[in-house]
Amino acid sequence: MSYAKNWLKDFWNTFIHELKDIFSDAGVLIIFFVAGFGYPLIYNLVYKNGVLNDTPVAIVDNSDCGMSHQFIRELDATREVAVAANCINMEEAKKLMQERKVKGIVYIPSDFEEKAARLETAKLSVYTDMGSFIYYKNLLTAANAVMLTNMTKMQVARYCAKGMTLQEAKQLAQPITFESINPYNETSSYSIFLISAILLVIIQQSMFYGMSLLTGTRREQFKGVGMLSKDMSGYGVGRVVLGRGAAYWLVYLGISIYIAFIVPAIFGLPQRGNFWDIFILLLFFLTASVTFCLAWSSLITKRETVFVLLLFISPIALFLTGFSWPTSAFPTVWKIVSYAFPSTFGAQAFINLNTAGGDLETVHFQMFMLTMQSICYYFLACLAMYVETIYMQKKASFLRKRERLARKVGFSIEENRRIIGGDEAATDYKKQVE
Repeated sequence: MSYAKNWLKDFWNTFIHELKDIFSDAGVLIIFFVAGFGYPLIYNLVYKNGVLNDTPVAIVDNSDCGMSHQFIRELDATREVAVAANCINMEEAKKLMQERKVKGIVYIPSDFEEKAARLETAKLSVYTDMGSFIYYKNLLTAANAVMLTNMTKMQVARYCAKGMTLQEAKQLAQPITFESINPYNETSSYSIFLISAILLVIIQQSMFYGMSLLTGTRREQFKGVGMLSKDMSGYGVGRVVLGRGAAYWLVYLGISIYIAFIVPAIFGLPQRGNFWDIFILLLFFLTASVTFCLAWSSLITKRETVFVLLLFISPIALFLTGFSWPTSAFPTVWKIVSYAFPSTFGAQAFINLNTAGGDLETVHFQMFMLTMQSICYYFLACLAMYVETIYMQKKASFLRKRERLARKVGFSIEENRRIIGGDEAATDYKKQVE
């Protein structure tokens, strides 16, 4: 009974201590609340018009032939693209793009028709303004659609020239007729395509950066993440990890509900899933994210390291969710790396539930993987905290012995630090000794 009482007391003290540290650090509050509440709004506002029609493009047609003219007409007829200018050369087209009058350029080389007539590969080039991925998507989608249509027509014409009937030629050129239908994003909206994945990544990444910022601060102050308040009776690693994790879990429960339910409702994103199914997913995802952050943030030694990681890790975590490329097509090494991030399985499950309207049975694999991540990262966080606690205790013990030995010979290391580096250096040394 005494052990259970001690355990609960230490857990509670750690929990309260961590909450106080969170709410006393302005940088952490900015990342948790300003970024946590602001980023989902910013991304949705940027991609509010998820469907863009008639993206203006410039054409540089050096071939000036019947085939290129037909390609341009069909490109202009697509929903995604509108031909805004026919330019003499690339310099004129580049100038229009620099002036923001067009969002892309289609370049048709002079040998375009000649190569096609000789049954060689005829090439054309597409350049887009990457100020928005929507421009890139529209121009590439339209160009591919027209190119595939023309390829089929050319094959039919060649087969007919060899003596086949039109019906035979069509069957040979396209033996299986197909129609592409996306039931969960019929308009190919970029916001639905992107935001559904990025919402869960925001939860994980903002939590990681805030927790890492706090860890870096403690390290700079020579406080280990396992050495918290001095009135703790047990310093048990498990209770410290759970106490710290519970503080972040509680803070992010509200942020996660806001991101997963309120933000999609504000911007009219699909919400086809059952509320309680998505809520249960959030509980699993939050647990995995907290343990993930506890384990990996233990490697942070400097407060400013967080801002380097911000630029490096976030795009990787987003693309590893598989929202833009099927995970089955990932190289083996990247598939293995993707298993390290809770966002990989959290985003996949969220898309299946919220966008596609599935139930918990459809995401059982993702839920299982989130559970396994929670267990593995919990033990890794405990191991990291245990090793650091032992290291800091031994280091402090060594420094105390060295200080006592120095005083015996009439020398004060702390005073020497003050003379060389000032009061701040002396204070830092004293913290290490204590």
